[in-house]
Amino acid sequence: MKRWGPPFGFLLIALAAALYYQQNQASSRSGFPAPDFTLKDLDGRPYRLSDLRGKIVFLNVWATWCAPCRFEMPSMEALHRRLHGDDFAMLAISEDEDGAAAVRPFVQQMGLTFPVLLDSEGTVPPRYGVTGFPETFVIDREGRVIQHFIGPADWESSTAIEFFEHLMNEHRGATQASADHAHTAN
Repeated sequence: MKRWGPPFGFLLIALAAALYYQQNQASSRSGFPAPDFTLKDLDGRPYRLSDLRGKIVFLNVWATWCAPCRFEMPSMEALHRRLHGDDFAMLAISEDEDGAAAVRPFVQQMGLTFPVLLDSEGTVPPRYGVTGFPETFVIDREGRVIQHFIGPADWESSTAIEFFEHLMNEHRGATQASADHAHTAN
């Protein structure tokens, strides 16, 4: 039986330390104002992040060559189909250097219906402190990053859906309470 030597053990420890560091960095990358940007989608329509104020924004930074990114796209599509509307917006920012030539076939193959924006110049990752792909930022109605996820996730899981529905209902409840208070004050 072959025994794994010291190099394997060192590699395993180094990988665990890198993962721990990256997750620690992710937790410290929330609670800040989301840097604004304007990027175009595959049809050339501009999207400006600040135009989405008042919505919960799911902002995903990815690339077509990234296997974990490809893995999570179907669950992102499922989440988008379930929640899109007045209270929720999903933006996927492609960091592919080849732009639309690389992204359009992928989007068509996957049947994605949420906006896919092109950032072939790589302007967004440094503004958000992105260290790899995929990374997802959840932005609240006031334009603040309130959650940051590193790596792929199952966005159609009950936990993810409950998380986003809770965020969306928080605002609805606060708005209703304000309306009720105003009505009783009159």
